[in-house]
Parts: sequence; structure tokens; C-alpha cells
Amino acid sequence: MTAARGTLGVVMLVHTALGRAEQTIRHWVAGGCPVVVHVDRPVDDATFRAFRASLADLPQVSFSPRFRCEWGTWGIVAATQAAAEQMLAAHSQVRHVYLASGSCLPLRPVAELTAWLAARPETDFIESATTADVPWTVGGLSEERFTLRFPFSWKTRRRAFDWYVGFQRRWGLRRRIPPGVVPHMGSQWWCLTRATLEAILRSPDRPAHDRYFRRVWIPDESYFQSLARLHSRRIESRSLTLAKFDFQGKPHIFYDDHLQLLRRSDCFVARKIWPHADRLYDAFLTAETGTPALADPNPGKIDRLFAKAVERRTRGRPGLYMQSRFPNRDWENGLTSSRYSVFEGFAELFDDFESWLARATGTRVHGHLFAPGRVEFEGRQSVFTGALTDDARLRDRDRWMFLTNLLWNTRGERQCFQFGPGDALPRAAAPGGPRGAAQPEAGALRATSTQAEFSWRLARDPNAEIFVISGAWAIPLFRSGGGFAELRRQAARLQSIEADHLGILRSPHAKARVRIWTMADFVDAPMEGLQAVVDEMGHGIWRRLAEVPRMADLDGFGQFLQNLKNQGMHPYLMGDFPAGPAPVRRPPAKRKPYLVR
Repeated sequence: MTAARGTLGVVMLVHTALGRAEQTIRHWVAGGCPVVVHVDRPVDDATFRAFRASLADLPQVSFSPRFRCEWGTWGIVAATQAAAEQMLAAHSQVRHVYLASGSCLPLRPVAELTAWLAARPETDFIESATTADVPWTVGGLSEERFTLRFPFSWKTRRRAFDWYVGFQRRWGLRRRIPPGVVPHMGSQWWCLTRATLEAILRSPDRPAHDRYFRRVWIPDESYFQSLARLHSRRIESRSLTLAKFDFQGKPHIFYDDHLQLLRRSDCFVARKIWPHADRLYDAFLTAETGTPALADPNPGKIDRLFAKAVERRTRGRPGLYMQSRFPNRDWENGLTSSRYSVFEGFAELFDDFESWLARATGTRVHGHLFAPGRVEFEGRQSVFTGALTDDARLRDRDRWMFLTNLLWNTRGERQCFQFGPGDALPRAAAPGGPRGAAQPEAGALRATSTQAEFSWRLARDPNAEIFVISGAWAIPLFRSGGGFAELRRQAARLQSIEADHLGILRSPHAKARVRIWTMADFVDAPMEGLQAVVDEMGHGIWRRLAEVPRMADLDGFGQFLQNLKNQGMHPYLMGDFPAGPAPVRRPPAKRKPYLVR
């Protein structure tokens, strides 16, 4: 079926990139379409005159009166009305009017679109849905855009816009919708029949409709969409223009590398096209040959790719922090990328715990990754996977990002590291703290604040397995042999930090898997504790321990704790540790085998 030339007219709203607009206009005219062009009023007169002169050789092209087309305001509708009226008055043969922009690009030959519309002479193609059925509104205004007044520009007078919206809400001010009008919304880019467009523009109720929609927010997405429902014989609620939007309501821009994607869509027109996409313009604005194809536009072919792109941008991959979401807290898709284990107090209680755990579980075992002096990577490497260095200054700029980078770079391999109250930031590098306070107390407050923030991150991470022997931080103090007054001060600070840390781990908001022993309980039954650790890390694979790590010499440790008590510092996190010699766990006596008959 071949349609008569000139039965399709194009109204084009041009704002920028006038050179590309001229190229597209010539393509429409070559396909037999008259074009009425509206150039935005902010374009300076000299540029407008030059643009108009460049198209003077095309009698099918005319220019409509100019309006200021600011986003979300009435000017876009007024410009569309003026251009459409001029199209209907000057071209009586036009049966469909297609609204396009200067950044739109025809993807299929114009003859195919003309023939496809000729087969549907009474159908209007305009996206039109009620506010209750529209899922794409962004910004918090759906029904209210029709019941409140919006005399101020959202872009240029945002404070006045927000104030007046709040004022109307506060006083319960509501507008009356014109009789017979049911508000609908949809894409600005439509293709209407001559009959429907004439009925809208020549309606005796147009003055009332224009007064009402003039104060509607973003009227270009509702004026024609609502009024077409009053006059159309048959509406297909879809736009023939391929336009994709991100989760913030901003349009996707098509570049040269989208060439095959656009071809696969079978759509007639696409927007927005990057003005410098030479490959796209050269590929689609070519001479039309062959018999027109009447295949329906099918954007569903590429919808899956856009949905995946939106999901990747908004959700990302678990544990990967990216520019589109960082630094917005709780926008991450999982705090970390893979499971890991945190051991607190084990390296202090057992002299060779790291090497033993690596042999027993086959995991990568680090020392204290957040030690004040340096990062203690496995084997005390200076540079680890992903070019992470052991420089504590780089790590302390963002400790959590350091850990997430480590886990992302080594995903697929379980990482284990030591942690404890002594891993708080050094005083000199920690921010905050009250002015005028004595330095030791201020340092303690800053360290505790830093430790608490990191503790909450660990506790909220479902990928974390945390094993704690509370009070084991006292063992290095006991073995250091320093002055007792200094040891007492350090013990009080470390116990305060660990007490806050344990409170966070026991919070009902914690999502990590946490096991906590007091030091007295663990020393009383070390094999049971170690076996529990290995069993939980094995995820259901039970294995009997063939060897155990060497426990530190605790002779005199009980008396050390008693001395702390005598000096007024109560070390309660160790549990009921005896003041005498360290308890010795003796294996039960072997029983004689006997035979049951």
C-alpha cells in the first residue's frame, strides 16, 4: 500500500544544535512531509535569521511565531499550538501531524511512516494515562499537578515554587478541573490525526482549557494527552517516538555506539540524539529506496537492555561502590561483595593463630588490617591484590572503602583478618573531638567514635562472620612489662572501646553472624571454641581438628587482672578469670573398652 505524498506533516520544536535540525528537516521534506518549525525564543535573532535563511530553498518549510519554551511551563504548549494551527491552515492534504524536536532522528524511511499511518487513518498515537496508572512521575507531584497552581518556574525560581506549593497545601487550596476533563499524562511527543487536532484547537471550550492548563505543572505532558480523550475516535496510548528515561526522569542520550540498538527497535523516530553522533546521522538520514516496510515499531526489543542498565546504575553489583550511588548511604547493593571472617582476641590468645587458621580452613588470613602503624596483610606483604598498599595513611582516609576494595579485589576467596579495640585511629589522624579538652581524654573520645562507626558497618553486613574473645586485648598489656600506671590507663581505654563494640554487635539491628566468648570461658574449653569456629566457617562441612594453635603463656595473668582491680580498674570483659594459676583443661580419662553381648 502506498500513501500519497504530503499526508504527514511534521511540527518541529528546535532549541539547540540548529545545524542538526536543518539536516533532519531536509530529510523530512525529502520524504514528502511539510514541516513547520518553532525556534525557541532565547535563540538570538542573528542565529535565527541565519537558520531561516539556510532553509529558504525549501517551500515546504515554514516558521511559526516564537515562544519561550522553558521546561515545565506553558510556553511549550503555546509553541506547539501555534505551529499546529499553521500546519493545518497551510497544508490541507495533511492527515496526521507528528510532533518532533530538533534532537529527534528518523530511524526508518519517511515513506514507511507515511504508509503505516495511512493504513490507520483515524488512529491517534499519543501516550495518555490517568495519574493513578502512571508509574513514571518523578518529583512527588502526580495528582497535585492538576489541583494546585504553578505560576513559578521550577528551574529558575525553585524557592518560590516550593514555597507556593507548601502554602497551597497548608491552606487547603484546590483548583477546579474544567467540566468533562479527566486529567491524563504521557509523553510530549505524539502523532495526532487532523480531525482530533482541529477539534482540540477549535473547541469553544479552548479558552477555559487554556486558562486551566496554563497553571498546571509540566502542561506539555498533560494538555493534549487529556483533551485528546474528549475528541479522538480511536486512541492508541503509545508514542511513535522512542524516548527512554532513567530512574531520575532524565532522558537517555543516544550516541554512535547505539547504532545497532536503534536499528533493532524498529521505531520510526528516536530522541535524544547527541548532536555530534555523526555515525547515527549518516546511517539514518540516507536516501530512501525499496518498498516501504509496514512492521510495527517494537521498542520492547530493547526495553530489557534499558531496564538492565537502570538496575545496574541504581543497584549495581553487590559490594561494588560506584559513582552513580556513592556517597549516598544505604544506596549500595550489599555492603560487601563476599563473605569474610573477623577474629577478635584470637591472635592475642594464640601465638601462631594466623598460620594455623590458614592451614585448618584454607582461607586467606591477614593480621590486623587496621593496626595503627601499617596494614598487616597476609605474610606482611607491602602491596596486596588490587594495588592496595600497607600505608596506614592511605587506608585511614576511608577505612570502610579500604575493606570493600580488598574484598572486591579478592572475591571468590574467603578473607579473614584480626580486629580489636587497639585498631582505633591514631589521635593525630582522627577528626572531631571537643576543643579545650585534655589530650588523652579527647583522643579516647575520637578513637571511640571512629571505632563505633566502623563497628556498625561490620555489624550491619550480612557477609561478616565475627568471632570475639572479649578481654583478650589485656594479654599484650600483661606481656609488655610496662609501667603499671600506664598499663592501667591503656586497659581502661581498650575496655571502654570493646564494651561499646560488643554492644553494637549484640544490637537487634546487627545482621552479621556473631559469636562471643569471654576469655575465661574460652580458656576453660579452647578446643570446643576452635572447633566451633572451624565448623561455622565450613558452612556445614564438618571436619575434626587435627592440630591446634599454641596458646600464650598465661602464668601470672590472673594476678595481673587482680592488680588492675586493686588499682580501681575493673576488668569485667574477661569473665570470671581466677586470680591463681591459669586453668588447665585436662582431657578426660580414657575408659576401658568393653564388649556388649
